[in-house]
Amino acid sequence: MIEIKDLHFSYGESEILKGINLKIRKGEVFGLLGPNGAGKSTLLLHLNGLLKPKRGTVIVDGLDASKNSKEVRRKVGIVFQDPNDQLFSPTVFEDVAFGPYNLGLRGEDLKERVLEALKLIGMESYIHREIKHLSFGEKKRIAIATVLAMKPGILVFDEPFANLDFKGKQMIRNIIEKLKGEKTIILASHEVEYLTLCDRIALIDEGKIVKVGTPKQVLSDVKLLRKHNLDVPPLIELFLSLGLEVPKDLEEAKKSIGNFLSQNSK
Repeated sequence: MIEIKDLHFSYGESEILKGINLKIRKGEVFGLLGPNGAGKSTLLLHLNGLLKPKRGTVIVDGLDASKNSKEVRRKVGIVFQDPNDQLFSPTVFEDVAFGPYNLGLRGEDLKERVLEALKLIGMESYIHREIKHLSFGEKKRIAIATVLAMKPGILVFDEPFANLDFKGKQMIRNIIEKLKGEKTIILASHEVEYLTLCDRIALIDEGKIVKVGTPKQVLSDVKLLRKHNLDVPPLIELFLSLGLEVPKDLEEAKKSIGNFLSQNSK
């Protein structure tokens, strides 16, 4: 679905991306893990042509993103870290309807598209709410709806769990899990524990890909994570110390611990 070949990018004299090579499969949930300043956001902005490479290419569904940005932007929807960068209309309806309206939808078709997007995030009752009265977490979810309303095949999330409490993070995770299998999803985050839901993860730092593998292969390498200034969650450390695989979620964690205690109590 996406192929990145020898991607280089600089802001002035500062080189941000230094020869990125990646392949992301259709329908995959792919994680970009790295500390702040690693180049994650800059890389994401190349996926729909918002930034153009200094050298190298980004191919999205057979199209060069830098040469076919209009077509690629219909295929790739980006949810930014701060929803205030994405929401600009007075009401939820107007914000979610903006994209489909510009694609030509009107009347009942437009309203149906808005409701469909809001239903996917569990917020259809918010359709007439004013944006200024929403919490930060609610704005995050509405920002996702604005992208879903465009029906892109690829969803890109830049630090989707940032600045949220536990409940807010779980809500975002549940939305991503609901979309898993229907979309190609790319998650960029420095929060290790929330990338366990990915099929594969690429560790990126200082503009270079350090390692690509399954969550087990990447997240189990505690020394590597710490070397790149990433926190290792206590739950992951506990599982590794017990010789257990890194769980995908809390339910799997409970099941694994239960099995472990059962086997070791005999």
